[in-house]
Amino acid sequence: MRPPGTAVAGAPGDVDVAAAVKSHLAAGEGAAARELYGELVRRHQRKATRIALYYLRESAEADEAVQDAFVKAYTHLRDFEYGRSFEVWFTRILVNSCLDRVKARGRRARWMIAADDLGDASPLDRVAVPRESTPEALALRRERGERLMDAIARLPERQRTVVLLSQIEGSTTREVSEVTGLRETTIRVHLFRALRRLRLLLADDPAFGTAPTRN
Repeated sequence: MRPPGTAVAGAPGDVDVAAAVKSHLAAGEGAAARELYGELVRRHQRKATRIALYYLRESAEADEAVQDAFVKAYTHLRDFEYGRSFEVWFTRILVNSCLDRVKARGRRARWMIAADDLGDASPLDRVAVPRESTPEALALRRERGERLMDAIARLPERQRTVVLLSQIEGSTTREVSEVTGLRETTIRVHLFRALRRLRLLLADDPAFGTAPTRN
């Protein structure tokens, strides 16, 4: 089974699919454009949902944000430049959409997701978690994931975005720059400050100062 967000061997890449969709739109072939665009949605939907969950904390609203972002990307696809990364271009649309929703709420709800809800290959599995598979270790992993995401939620907006994209989603500095519109040097500064802040926020957290008991 191929990883989400990737094309099957021999299949056109994202840029080529996006270019073909643009061609159909330019020719007035809406049905063909929508059908082909569905392939881009299938490739990126899982990661997009995970990113939206980081920001919005609620599955239903995250799904709505992802759907809105895909619709907005489709309607603005004529602005997409061949040679650019579709994933980076779309992620910028998605992140801005999520931030707009967070600001519109005017409040901070408790996060309802746990690390295990983020997918089999969640990057959270690599962040300060034990490798043991005992029940105690798994419980500690879940608790650490929840505490980590709570701490990230307390970061300033730009720091939070940089951490989520670079440390959680594994994007490169250049990709984060394209998504946020910030210079790479600025991103490194935000990341340094964010990680320093996270260390302070989690310094006295028992979940990060204990190890699972081995039998």
